[in-house]
Amino acid sequence: MRSFFTFLAGFSAYRRLFRFLSLAAALGLIAIIAGNLCVRQAASDRVYDSLEETPHRSAGLVLGCVKTLPNGRGNLFFRYRINAAAALYHAGKVDYLIVSGDNHRHGYDEPTDMRDALVAAGVPEDRIYRDYAGFRTLDSVVRAREIFSQTSLTIVSQSFHNERAIFIARENGIDAIGFNAKDVESLGGLRTRLREHLARFKTVLDVWVLDSKPKFLGPQIALGGPTN
Repeated sequence: MRSFFTFLAGFSAYRRLFRFLSLAAALGLIAIIAGNLCVRQAASDRVYDSLEETPHRSAGLVLGCVKTLPNGRGNLFFRYRINAAAALYHAGKVDYLIVSGDNHRHGYDEPTDMRDALVAAGVPEDRIYRDYAGFRTLDSVVRAREIFSQTSLTIVSQSFHNERAIFIARENGIDAIGFNAKDVESLGGLRTRLREHLARFKTVLDVWVLDSKPKFLGPQIALGGPTN
């Protein structure tokens, strides 16, 4: 009989644990959905697929990603962003391009890879400025204002990424629009979009709760002056 009551007590404890975990999971899901809605609302009517309809801005901010995948193949996210940024410049929709990405270890240099690819696409080198401390989207967007003095710009990335970047920009006093690079229709692209839901929740948390700042700032760089 004692073992029976012990079993019931243990069963009750597991039931309470299950209820707690279920509630936590439900709250987490609600938070992720709410974060996604906040980001989408902030970017409503501020992203463009058509080059002709995209308004002019002095600067375009190209968000970085790895050029080559671990399997040695070229990263389509990178290629499509470069194509979009080059098209934006050649159409006269931006006068300068800021390429912002990660450069935290030797031999890995997203901004230089982007600069070189843009030069190969016909963009003059003296119109391209590298931001070496764009470790994440928040850093890239805020540094565009703090380092490059841009309070109005066009962000270049895939649509899901542009929406998140525009949310960050608007919360930091930047009048930003997005020009959408071609999306990647593959399993890797699907995984990236799924991770984006978590990234949006993290972004809302960073901006509204944690008041997160870029990892590094530094001296200002004037667009139109010497490139770096």
